Amino acid sequence: MKTTVSTRLISLPEKKQKIGTYLRRYGILYLLMILPLTYFIIFKYIPMTYIQVAFKKYSIVKSAWEMPLADSNGFEYFIKAFSNRDFLYSLRNTIMLNLLDLVLGFPAPILLALLLNELRIKWFKRITQTIAYLPHFLSWIIISGMAVQLFAPTSGLVNILLNHMGIKSIPFLNNSANWVVTYVFLGIWQSVGWNTIIYLAAITGINPELYEAAAMDGAGRFRKIWYVTLPCLRPTIVVLLILSLGRILGSEFDRPYALGNALVKDVSNVIATFVYTYGIRGLQFSLTTAVGLFQSAVCVIFLFMANALAKRFGERGII
Repeated sequence: MKTTVSTRLISLPEKKQKIGTYLRRYGILYLLMILPLTYFIIFKYIPMTYIQVAFKKYSIVKSAWEMPLADSNGFEYFIKAFSNRDFLYSLRNTIMLNLLDLVLGFPAPILLALLLNELRIKWFKRITQTIAYLPHFLSWIIISGMAVQLFAPTSGLVNILLNHMGIKSIPFLNNSANWVVTYVFLGIWQSVGWNTIIYLAAITGINPELYEAAAMDGAGRFRKIWYVTLPCLRPTIVVLLILSLGRILGSEFDRPYALGNALVKDVSNVIATFVYTYGIRGLQFSLTTAVGLFQSAVCVIFLFMANALAKRFGERGII
């Protein structure tokens, strides 16, 4: 009994000494964390209190806590949203466009990274990377202006060339089906180079001895990609795929708004443009807050489902 008490008495100063040493070594890092934590608390978590506007009748002269509860036990605006034909169309378009971006756009940076990694002429590789990165720094307003100059039915450069070859003009921006193809193509062109950076960074971390061992076994360039590069990239691919699935119901505003027009409203209206039309311009803040809350909840559900599926297949996931 005496020995256990003495060991406890001895261990307490040792623990304090370890804690003191740890704080002296890493204390500055904890102090540096105060600034980002303060930012998230002030600008992210405190505004979350206004989520309750989705369940209340909005009043510009009252705080969120003083607003009266909406009808149907607070779910009045959720019911109105799902009874609104424009919202249902925007929900369908959001899912459709995001799925096309995921299916066609997600593999594009992987393929580009593999191709760039195989280039042996350094100056050509650098020029190719620069050209691929540049569209990321263009706003969608600029890209939409370029799209009009290129794909306009009568004055667009592409249709002028098609007409010179005896082919009829294609309504890239005025036909719903063609607009969707143009939308996805421009999205891939704008983001593929920037997203390639992550995969190129992951490729540089692959042990060169793996390629040497594959070469000794007689593997050619394509077999090295299939049996070495892609398996080593799999954790990175899974993490980015989970994040992409978490944004499956999210929608950016500038891209569909800049590229859309009155002739393709049936496919160009997404949740972001619906919120802008009904919330900013129509002043229906409770309705659009309910739509935003629904959108965020579905994205979180998809994120957790994708993460659980990744763990089931043996990957680490993100949570």
